[in-house]
Amino acid sequence: MPGPAVDAKKVPFRSAKEEIRAGVGVEGSEGGGGPERPCARGHRQDIVWRNVFLMSLLHLAAVYSLVLIPKAQPLTLLWAYFCFLLTALGVTAGAHRLWSHRSYKAKLPLRIFLAAANSMAFQNDIFEWSRDHRVHHKYSETDADPHNARRGFFFSHIGWLFVRKHRDVIEKGRKLDVTDLLADPVVRFQRKYYKVTVVLMCFVVPTLVPWYIWGESLWNSYFLASILRYTISLNVTWLVNSVAHMYGNRPYDKHISPRQNPLVTLGAIGEGFHNYHHTFPFDYSASEFGLNFNPTTWFIDFMCWLGLATDRKRATKQMIEARKARTGDGSA
Repeated sequence: MPGPAVDAKKVPFRSAKEEIRAGVGVEGSEGGGGPERPCARGHRQDIVWRNVFLMSLLHLAAVYSLVLIPKAQPLTLLWAYFCFLLTALGVTAGAHRLWSHRSYKAKLPLRIFLAAANSMAFQNDIFEWSRDHRVHHKYSETDADPHNARRGFFFSHIGWLFVRKHRDVIEKGRKLDVTDLLADPVVRFQRKYYKVTVVLMCFVVPTLVPWYIWGESLWNSYFLASILRYTISLNVTWLVNSVAHMYGNRPYDKHISPRQNPLVTLGAIGEGFHNYHHTFPFDYSASEFGLNFNPTTWFIDFMCWLGLATDRKRATKQMIEARKARTGDGSA
């Protein structure tokens, strides 16, 4: 859940460049990041041609990966899907529900696991992902929203990665209280060694396991468990920013853009109940329906059963019904 706005002098940032230097690969994005320059207010955002080239190359490689599926061993395909699930949990249970919204608490072993899974996702380090996500919630559908859906489907899905961040995104991000993120040694460690952990978790480990354990070719392992899996996981995350802000019903708040979208829920392991989530961002389940196809909630509940997670926050039934009656669109 977004932290309260504080005086800029009290925010633990040193400079604009230092604040946004986390990440590698693609500049200024959830899906890679690097040193970035904000666009000037009132001017067109400059296209980052390196990002356009890298994302185009990645998606072309993913298309090529499809022809390798019939040639790969079944275990390799299962492994690629397992890596996809780990990748998704690093974002949904980790960067999103734990670090961005503090909707539950996780003990050190679970935080280490989620940080490793988050590096496998390669969508910027936990600190930058969470900070930008808090900005997205606090200033949703404005110029301060990194992937403002009012600018259209293409921009909110992938186009926002092709231009430099709007100055408002950076300025508003500087005013959020992110001291809780910087106080977590796991977040600091991942941020410091992000490049190394991304190379290992996103590319090396997914590629070497099938080759070493059951004799899959390195070529198939790399393109299926790394490139194809990574590309699909990126697009699934982006669907939450685009599709779930444009298509679906709004039973909790008809005055905001986010929608309930079952297809996004299916692909993003429980993140498609987006109208609910933006109405009750503190709820660890991100849904009124709890375990009703919400694998991320299943995972968090299982971690609680193991004693690795505690203090799950939930909106009460009375709170939900009152909000639906007051601002909902009348749909189920």
